[in-house]
Amino acid sequence: MLALIAVGAGLLSAALVLWALGSMAAAAGWLAAVIALAALLYLYRQLYPAMPATAGATDWSLMREAAESDATAIAITDRGGQLVCANDLFGVWFSGFSTPPALPVGEAAIARLTEAARAAWRDGAGYVDRLARDTIQLQVEVVRSGRSEDHLIWRFRPAIGFDIVAEARRLVSGGGGDRLGESGVMAVLVGQDGRIRAANRVFAQRAAGRAEAAVEGRSFVNLLQTDAGGVVRLAREGAGGIPLRLVQVPLERDAADSPTLIFLVDDDAAPRIDAEAGAAPHLEALLSMLPFALALADRDGRFLFLNAAFLKAAGVGDAPPPVYPGDLVVREDKAAVADAVRRFAAGQHYSGDIAVRLRARPEETVALSIAGARGLGEAAVLLSLKDNSEESKLKRQVAQATKMQAVGQLAGGVAHDFNNILTAIIGHCDLMLMRHTPGDSDYDDIQQVKANSNRAASLTRQLLAFSRQQTLRPQVLQLPDVVSDVSSLLKRLLGETITLTINHGRNLAPVRADPGQLEQVIVNLAVNARDAMQAGSEGGGTLTLQTYPVTGQDSRQLNNDIMPVGEYTALRVTDTGVGIPAEHLAKIFEPFFTTKEVGKGTGLGLSTVYGIVKQSGGFIFAESEEGKGTSFVLYLPVHRADPAEAEAPVREKARTGELWGSGTILLVEDEDMVRAVAERALTRHGYKVVTATNGEEALERLAEGITVDLLISDVVMPTMDGPTMAREARARHPDLPLLFMSGYAEEQLRKSIDLDRMEFLPKPFSVQQLAEAARKLIEPK
Repeated sequence: MLALIAVGAGLLSAALVLWALGSMAAAAGWLAAVIALAALLYLYRQLYPAMPATAGATDWSLMREAAESDATAIAITDRGGQLVCANDLFGVWFSGFSTPPALPVGEAAIARLTEAARAAWRDGAGYVDRLARDTIQLQVEVVRSGRSEDHLIWRFRPAIGFDIVAEARRLVSGGGGDRLGESGVMAVLVGQDGRIRAANRVFAQRAAGRAEAAVEGRSFVNLLQTDAGGVVRLAREGAGGIPLRLVQVPLERDAADSPTLIFLVDDDAAPRIDAEAGAAPHLEALLSMLPFALALADRDGRFLFLNAAFLKAAGVGDAPPPVYPGDLVVREDKAAVADAVRRFAAGQHYSGDIAVRLRARPEETVALSIAGARGLGEAAVLLSLKDNSEESKLKRQVAQATKMQAVGQLAGGVAHDFNNILTAIIGHCDLMLMRHTPGDSDYDDIQQVKANSNRAASLTRQLLAFSRQQTLRPQVLQLPDVVSDVSSLLKRLLGETITLTINHGRNLAPVRADPGQLEQVIVNLAVNARDAMQAGSEGGGTLTLQTYPVTGQDSRQLNNDIMPVGEYTALRVTDTGVGIPAEHLAKIFEPFFTTKEVGKGTGLGLSTVYGIVKQSGGFIFAESEEGKGTSFVLYLPVHRADPAEAEAPVREKARTGELWGSGTILLVEDEDMVRAVAERALTRHGYKVVTATNGEEALERLAEGITVDLLISDVVMPTMDGPTMAREARARHPDLPLLFMSGYAEEQLRKSIDLDRMEFLPKPFSVQQLAEAARKLIEPK
């Protein structure tokens, strides 16, 4: 048939060639070519016949073998619900390759699987959460798939999670329980209500007489008995039974209804102590040797034995030994101690701690540990005292240090923001004073605003002082000179009823400190001493200021763990006031702690003193006795002058007329108000000022190619701080001088701003101080 079609097509095409070309030879040649091509195609088909098509045939064994690499049971069913493929794990979990959803999992689970299959045919996927199969929980996923979406893929994976109670029940009541029984171990799962939830066959045999006896739901304690010696036996076996040793394993400590797994093991070597002999003598001897505070009590809660460590920890001293544990504690804790002893003596095997306050030390709590005792004759309870006074002290110290750090950080942040505001106020006052002269109507008002701003600045310095974040300007000085400078002020502060006495020692070495801050320390101590003396019955007294040297040998004899051995110059401030109570002495340097009446003290005086002294590298200690006065001793380390420092030339303070200059200053400040007043101040003194609001913008200004003679920058700025920006600027301009300004202390920022040719200007500053700092770094050409 195909040959006839080929010949017909050849004749038709040859006729067309003859009609088009009018050449018989061309038509004959075309017909011969067509017939030859048809013959070649026929010969090729005979040599290479086409393979029969087998569309729709799938090698399911190959697919099942590929699925074995997954740790998931997989099965595939078709539209008719027939199982067409499954991996071996599916056959293990569902014996004999059952067809889902008709799996051996129970009717309720089959209904859930059927619903998941319907959801997969309808929506493309279905799920079943926690399908129970024997002891495992499965997560089931059903997905519609295939070229025609006419198959379902079933995936069964183990659910995440582990039910330890269910596993324990299976272990006890199943084959695991039989294995334990063959090893002579009885296993029982007991609920919090004391009733048995599961038990192995050997326990049922010995406790109830038959291995198949239903012991679930029965009281576990009723199946046991304890003799006077504390030996535990099965009640069915009686007094002649084999003693037992119980091992308790709580399964879930955090669950309120968690059962306990109990193993019972025969113990032929159980201790037997004469019930009338009390606690064994050898046990008492052992407890007496131990350094722990231990005691034994009977079922009625009476003490049978107390070792020396227990008596010492309880603070009994030379008094007669207590009869009951409740005799050791304050009245509020007696009921709790008696109830705990009674509960543990009644058969509770666990141990526990309760916090109590002893009568000897009612201000501190101690831990009283109580545990039920067995096999110790009359002794039914073991008690232990833990003296946690040192632990409580350490906790208080850590809490205090944390509080101090938090308060210091808060004070530093508040002072920093407040200093920015004060810088703007003081700067604008200075700018207005340039336009007003004495006698103008506004001059006095501006001066008053500036004076109040300076008072506010001193308050921020006080906030920073007790948090040790203030900026100090230390100088080498003699301590007697500072005392002499402030003595006239002290006489006015103390009044006529208090006598001021000053004694100076000889050969006092110089110290390095901020004289203004030292004066504040002395004034604060004097004011506190005045209040303490005026609170006494006489309403007056004597305040003594004494300076004296402290050699290395003297400091070593002080035997102080806080202050290192070295040479110091000391200042002792002594009053004859009412003194400080012992319980308050450890808290006097805490911020906001005060014993004064409301409205008469802020609690910042001594904390400020402490902050200044510690920031100056010194130490301060308080000594007091109620009714006899208080002494504060301040130790400042001796300063040894560096020869280079001694030969350094003293730079004279620039006069107002010398503050004018020239050059370009790059001013970087994120606070708009501070940047505005600094720009106006520098411009008025002859400088060209280029401003930037942050470090990135400042680097962009430098990249534009401008020539800068001085870089003035805030230290703390968002995204990029001043020191980081300055280091990148120095990489391009190595000789660029730097002036940092900040409301934080220079010492606090010293590590980050430790650069050469750098000065620091603390906020708040005046226009004159800013001009002096700029003039110092930009020398006249």
